[in-house]
Amino acid sequence: MHSTLKNVIGFQIGWFACVLGAAHALPWLGPLLTLAIISLHLRQADHWQKELPLIAIIGICGSVFDQVLLSLGWIQYPPHAWPAWLLPLWMLCLWLLFATTLNISLRWMRSRHLLAVMFGLLGGPLAYLAGQKLGAMQLVAQTNVLTVLAVFWGLMMPAMLRLAATFDGFARQKAELSITGAQHA
Repeated sequence: MHSTLKNVIGFQIGWFACVLGAAHALPWLGPLLTLAIISLHLRQADHWQKELPLIAIIGICGSVFDQVLLSLGWIQYPPHAWPAWLLPLWMLCLWLLFATTLNISLRWMRSRHLLAVMFGLLGGPLAYLAGQKLGAMQLVAQTNVLTVLAVFWGLMMPAMLRLAATFDGFARQKAELSITGAQHA
């Protein structure tokens, strides 16, 4: 199976495990699968030492953003094992999982800045709305928070792709695919 397809499937499995686990009082399910997915991701990387900082940076920055939304009271989560004022672990896991897509399945968007902005403007808020629809969270000030999510994701998507290009643990695999494709053309 092609690495892009594996990456998309892994992300989707992890996303649903995090969101549905939270919605159905199984908040440990997402983090457990996230650990397995990230382990496989790093194992497949040419340079896991470059990929790991990317995952950590995206995880920290995204979690700080979501923590601010939680602290402002714009988003609420179902009860979990730690204080209600603290971002749930499964939300951090969503950011870590998303970071694994930047150098594989979302790589094609790196040089398409306007498309990356549009992807962020639409995709970011839609992911949160999907999480709300599945019962994993509640967007309290929905109009305000959707606007903030759209602006944040619209600005951050190109920035995250640029960061991914700097911390690209899959660069050699992609270069080899390009060379092989050119030879067969």
